[in-house]
Amino acid sequence: MDFGMDDGLQVDVAIIGAGVSGVYSGWRLLDGEYKNEASRPNKVHVFELSDRIGGRLESVYLPGISIAAEIGGMRYLRSQEIVTTLIEDIFSSELTSVDFPLGDDANHYRYMRTQRFKADAWTNAQQQNQKFATHYYLRDDLVGFNSDQLFNKVIYDVLVADPWFVENHGTKVSNLKPYQYTFELTAQDWDDIKPNLTYQKDGPYKGMKVNDMGFWNLIKDQVGEEAYEFLSVAGGYYSNTINWNAAEAFPYMVGDFSKADVSYRTIDGGYDQIANILAQRFVELNGGPVSAKIWGQNRLQTFNKAPEGSPYKYALTLVNQASQKTWTVYANVIVLAMPRRSLELLDQDNFFFEGGQQMPLRRNIDATIPEPSFKLLMGFETPWWTKEFNATAGESLTDLPMRQCYYFGTDPSNSHSILLASYNDMRTTSFWSVLESTSHLSQARFKTRPTRFATREALAEVDSLQASAVMVQEAVSQLRELHGPTNPVPEPYVSYFKDWTRDPFGGGYHAWKAGVDVKSVMPYMRRPKPDERIHICGEAYSDQQGWIEGAFCVAEKMLQEHFDVSWPSWLDADYYLGW
Repeated sequence: MDFGMDDGLQVDVAIIGAGVSGVYSGWRLLDGEYKNEASRPNKVHVFELSDRIGGRLESVYLPGISIAAEIGGMRYLRSQEIVTTLIEDIFSSELTSVDFPLGDDANHYRYMRTQRFKADAWTNAQQQNQKFATHYYLRDDLVGFNSDQLFNKVIYDVLVADPWFVENHGTKVSNLKPYQYTFELTAQDWDDIKPNLTYQKDGPYKGMKVNDMGFWNLIKDQVGEEAYEFLSVAGGYYSNTINWNAAEAFPYMVGDFSKADVSYRTIDGGYDQIANILAQRFVELNGGPVSAKIWGQNRLQTFNKAPEGSPYKYALTLVNQASQKTWTVYANVIVLAMPRRSLELLDQDNFFFEGGQQMPLRRNIDATIPEPSFKLLMGFETPWWTKEFNATAGESLTDLPMRQCYYFGTDPSNSHSILLASYNDMRTTSFWSVLESTSHLSQARFKTRPTRFATREALAEVDSLQASAVMVQEAVSQLRELHGPTNPVPEPYVSYFKDWTRDPFGGGYHAWKAGVDVKSVMPYMRRPKPDERIHICGEAYSDQQGWIEGAFCVAEKMLQEHFDVSWPSWLDADYYLGW
């Protein structure tokens, strides 16, 4: 990264944002094959507000621990072919794919409405032809379902109630055994289903398109509000059950969160290495007629039409964060590789945003919901979760504000271990943000404690990253309540805190609003104004929100549609990129 400035810089393509969609776009623009070689740009530069690559991917190392912890995105699915191919094929000499283990539910806790039990309680009861009952007052026919099974039941029942679905896709779903639902629907199938599926249950929503319904509305109508509360908590993520687009929620839930045999992969040494290697390969192309560069700590303030007579279409005004001086970059194409909130932070009065009025661009930017997300890491001298109840990986969850904890692992050279002590979203983030933002509390940072393997000097380097002392104390208190008196939780020696809701991100991930015509919005956002060479890409406006695969797919669609880039030779020709 270059943290300087070069007033009057001229480039063919200016990419704003060095997250995965930004660095991927830069790499593909310069290294990809073209349908018409004359379309290839020579000068592509990336401009990034922060001092790092990766956006909402951030792998960190705590003092005294040699294994990476994820404070942002953590993992991928093998069905996500772009990220899989990049990691396991194209960059396999630099990156090592490893399992992201989920552990054994027999060693994980659930603590909801003061009821503490192991996560396999439901399936153990089912094997004995019994029903495990929680403190939720569910209908008799719903008692005994775990959250994944109940999500599947809701979706299955809505699908098979629609005669159109049964006629066109009915052979691809089944419920052959109690609690067991299978969905063999491809991404193309879902893109056919989402705009066409009609809600059939008698009541206030009968006859509505599922695309026009909120997921909360649908769940409540199917199984009742108490079951909705159960799913919100036991499913682990409030963001999965907010009132987002129900049709978009269906493939999201059955393809990942509710799939019994789902397995994940990550990168040894940190998931953000995928962004770093893309950036490295991009800048390595610099030389001769090709100019490839990443400018760090430079914020895009606005962009306008270039002065009359200029050989370039646009003039971008950037602010160098170190000097606070503005400088100008001229470009023929602008790619805004940014989430929704970052777009909103740009100058809304220029020709492109037109004052942020309720014009088509504003309405389409508003088509997604930014979802607050918060993570708190802690380092411990010993893996108390392994010692006390044999959890080696995976998660325990609760209705306490901490919501989830992940047992990330233990340094193989010593006993120091990492716990994702709180992974929460949506309504619980405000519980923690007040502990961080209140002035007299935020001044009292958690005091790190030297250990045999974490020196005082090493810990001093992460002082600014510590959560407030009261936040750490509160999180430890909740960890103790979740795990119970038989599993004592010691004090951590270091912490690491990240609130993805803060600007410029606005949230950890996004969800489509109910009633949005996603099939139209996605291609619109890739080039909102046909007369302008200004493009928007990233996870926010994809059909795989919350995944970097969504960012890759949108970027690849944009490049093929509007830059004349050919289909990548390394990607399966039949892979579906979405709308």
